[in-house]
Amino acid sequence: MLRTSWTGLFLLLLLNGCRGMISSKPPVHPNLNMDFQEKFEAQELNPFFADRRAMRPPVPGTVARGLLKEDTPFYFGRTAEGAYVARVPVAVTAELVMRGRERYNIYCAVCHGAAGDGQGIIMRGNYGYTPAPSFHEDRLRTVEDGYIFEVITNGVRNMPAYAHQIPVADRWAIVAYVRALQRSQQATAADLPVEVLQELQQSTSSR
Repeated sequence: MLRTSWTGLFLLLLLNGCRGMISSKPPVHPNLNMDFQEKFEAQELNPFFADRRAMRPPVPGTVARGLLKEDTPFYFGRTAEGAYVARVPVAVTAELVMRGRERYNIYCAVCHGAAGDGQGIIMRGNYGYTPAPSFHEDRLRTVEDGYIFEVITNGVRNMPAYAHQIPVADRWAIVAYVRALQRSQQATAADLPVEVLQELQQSTSSR
């Protein structure tokens, strides 16, 4: 029993004596080359190349992953011949239109108005902006979808470009929603779904 106590005390003193001791030896470092790599930092001089630049431009003809834009109508709103595409080059679904509505209300409604009539809060506040056009003008109801896409992308006159804020797919969603807004102001009974039209006819005849 006494021997066990002395052994435990010795181990306790030994462990306690290791704490706080200063060593002149370098710390254990199993992989020094991770700290001392042979490399060049950005903007650093590199005598290996003729232009002495460490940062190398991409090899001509190469494209970064995800940035190949072969689908000209989708990415640029134009045909291979350079004409505006007549219609949105993706399937126009209810989900696409609802996405366009969400993005439109974030980026466009402040100027163009929730109804697309050019009466957004910025236009009504006397802030000195050139009045935004109404999407219900004949001129804008008859332009190609590619034109609206390009205006969103690059801006026009005093309207800024939104290429950096709005991804390509969302720009087409906004175009689809603008068309829905235009149609809503020019709708007739023939535009209603059959079941809705039947309900209206029944409610009218029952009065």
